Amino acid sequence: MLKSNRKIRAAASGKGSKFAIAILAAGKGTRLKSKHPKVLHEVGGKPLLAHVISAARRVVPARDIYAIIGHEAHLVRQAVAATGVEFVVQKEQRGTGHAIMSARDALTNYDHVLVLSGDAPLISSSTIERIRDYHLVERAAMTILTALLDDPTGYGRVIRQAPGSDRVEAIVEQKSLKKSQQTIHEINSGFYAFDTEPLFEHIDQLAADNPHGELYLTDMAAILKKAKLRVLALQTPQPCEVMGSNTRAELVLLDRQMRATKCQQLMAAGVTVYYPETCVIDCEVEIGADTIIEPFVQLLGTTRIGADCRIRSFSVMKDCQLGDQVTVRPGTLGEQVRIGRGAVIGPYSHLRPGSDVGEGAHVGNFVEMKKARLGKNSKANHLTYLGDAEIGSGVNIGAGTITCNYDGVNKYTTVIEDGVFVGSDATLVAPIKVGQGAYIAAASCITDDVPSHSLALGRARQTIKEGWARERRDRLAQARETKKS
Repeated sequence: MLKSNRKIRAAASGKGSKFAIAILAAGKGTRLKSKHPKVLHEVGGKPLLAHVISAARRVVPARDIYAIIGHEAHLVRQAVAATGVEFVVQKEQRGTGHAIMSARDALTNYDHVLVLSGDAPLISSSTIERIRDYHLVERAAMTILTALLDDPTGYGRVIRQAPGSDRVEAIVEQKSLKKSQQTIHEINSGFYAFDTEPLFEHIDQLAADNPHGELYLTDMAAILKKAKLRVLALQTPQPCEVMGSNTRAELVLLDRQMRATKCQQLMAAGVTVYYPETCVIDCEVEIGADTIIEPFVQLLGTTRIGADCRIRSFSVMKDCQLGDQVTVRPGTLGEQVRIGRGAVIGPYSHLRPGSDVGEGAHVGNFVEMKKARLGKNSKANHLTYLGDAEIGSGVNIGAGTITCNYDGVNKYTTVIEDGVFVGSDATLVAPIKVGQGAYIAAASCITDDVPSHSLALGRARQTIKEGWARERRDRLAQARETKKS
């Protein structure tokens, strides 16, 4: 192993070691029966292409990664622009060989290029490094990553020159297999490493003599072999990594596998996930040790959950930040919110983007927050809407309270300072400020600022009309008798 590592380091540090990665991402996804770009279909909570880019970025800098895009190119570019990779547009989608031809100008500045499939999201950085290092050490013109499948139906087979040899004799498509070749289970994964000089010296020899009239990069194996150049095969020990997403069924299978792996990783790190097969946990979610995830929970996007939390069933959290010891009760929805240490949320709370729940605060039954901050140890336990509100610490928000933040044109802010008590069924018409330690009487409609430590009442005076209800009933009864007669 040490000798092998030395050879790799020597090859990588020597002349001719500048590597690019080209990701094939121009396809329409016809077999998915979709109008959307194939590589933008999601597994594990993000697009197929984003997974491949993530693995590639652990191997080479983003500036050396080229996503070759075509169908709905503007959407693909927009979806992964934040990764910092470069883009090449394949204006006509005429096959994988044509895709690399389209990137010729960008790739000729490199000594080697790794070609990855944008629809194979399970590929790992270690496998990419393995094919790169093997290609360098063996000084191949083309290295093909292969996989051994129990059922290779539909895949091109890799024919080696002899058993145990790493040299490739040919790649034969399923329909062209001879009877003697039908027992071969080693398939071409569609992942390659090339020396760029012989690649572009010979790539124009690709011919579109196939039913689809396309130029296939696979055919470079035969072309380079004919030129007496080294074409080698490297078998991956992890066949699942090269599996693509050609059908909806395959897409769902990859998603299930990715999420199952995620749950196993979390549990190995000290997280309890009850009935993991019922949970939906995206691949970029992070969870601290001793947190408990109950059945039927969805944790999506870039959600971060601290230690010693409990997320109860049927809760959905997307792009949220939760501190330690947070309890999320059943049926809670949260998106782009921050929840401080020891807070208790739910059941059936709805925290909309921009909300911030302070340390030890409580947000309870059927409370909705939108772009609102609830301070440390404050409580809003029942049937309340808090929109565009700044609420201090130690505040009690009574049941049925509403911050009226929208006049039909503009949004306005309600400010409630520390220690305020807001009685039930209060209506606070923004813009308004309630000073520190003030009281708002129940059922009040407050339209003016409330000074600190004062009591505000905004009710109409109660009027009592003795006997009114009895007299009304008598009149109605008399009217019914008159109508009958």
